[in-house]
Amino acid sequence: MRFIIQRVTEASVSIDEQLYGSIDKGYLVLIGISGTDTKEIADKMIKKLIGLRIFEDENHKTNLSLKDVNGSLLLVSQFTLYADCKKGNRPSFIKAGKPDEAEKLYQYIIDQCRKEVVNVQTGVFGAEMKVELVNNGPFTILLDSDDMQKNA
Repeated sequence: MRFIIQRVTEASVSIDEQLYGSIDKGYLVLIGISGTDTKEIADKMIKKLIGLRIFEDENHKTNLSLKDVNGSLLLVSQFTLYADCKKGNRPSFIKAGKPDEAEKLYQYIIDQCRKEVVNVQTGVFGAEMKVELVNNGPFTILLDSDDMQKNA
């Protein structure tokens, strides 16, 4: 599982020119789900996501978490995070999760995040979306479950 976490001052997702979800201060999280991901992996990733201290405190140190700043989440599914570009110029997506299984896991992530964060907005799994954001910093972090398991 891969999360691209972008600290934002605002972010939104539109579908068919209609605003679907938007947040102010918080994280835009692009979520890639592989064929081997599980709820247990999702739980570890969510715990890390919610606990990250990447907002600045009064001393301008990245010391505050999403909850500390009453931040919001915009969660967007993005299977292309599992693009394999090793051969040729056309990416392969063979490592991405099967759509029906990945969608269930994406919904699980949304449900679990809503237990922890007051304002959770989303995109629509499999939809053609337009995502807009103002990246604050810029501050972008990649969480990869494979890296987390190696360090466990």
